[in-house]
Amino acid sequence: MKDDSKSLNPTRQLVYAALFIALSFVGANIKIMGSIAFDSLPAFIAVLVLGAPWGFVIGFLAHILTAATSGFPLGLPIHLINGVMMGVTMVAFYLSTKALLDHHVNSILAYVIGCIVAVIFNVPIALLATSPLMSLKTAMALVPVLIPAAFANVIIACVIYRFLPKKVQRLTPPGK
Repeated sequence: MKDDSKSLNPTRQLVYAALFIALSFVGANIKIMGSIAFDSLPAFIAVLVLGAPWGFVIGFLAHILTAATSGFPLGLPIHLINGVMMGVTMVAFYLSTKALLDHHVNSILAYVIGCIVAVIFNVPIALLATSPLMSLKTAMALVPVLIPAAFANVIIACVIYRFLPKKVQRLTPPGK
């Protein structure tokens, strides 16, 4: 496991954050259905490269960018909650993966469990967070699309992260 204290300098962090936000905007325009898109894929990579605080911010912005390009189909309050939950998802993914890697769990297993944690936060927990504002019928209608989309975003991000230059990898990539 790499030493987490060896992080990017602040200027480089800001440049990478801007790049990941721009990539999230591109992903926000690759729609799966309504406001479900590939916006979080760059955010998942960002949390692995930059850490949990940046991951939260980029995850939040990624969701808001997708919702904005879709016309906020569920209403602004629900999308703000979903944005916060996307940020929380990034933090949960990072912390669970990092904790497993710190305990010397096989890196592929650590990332598989991290992906499952991310999907749990991204779908059922996020839907529970919006349940006071959204009908159960609407929430249940989204589940069959949200689960595969969430898995696609996080798994593709892990595969891409695996092939990034070692100097930008904060955690051990899968398969190492």
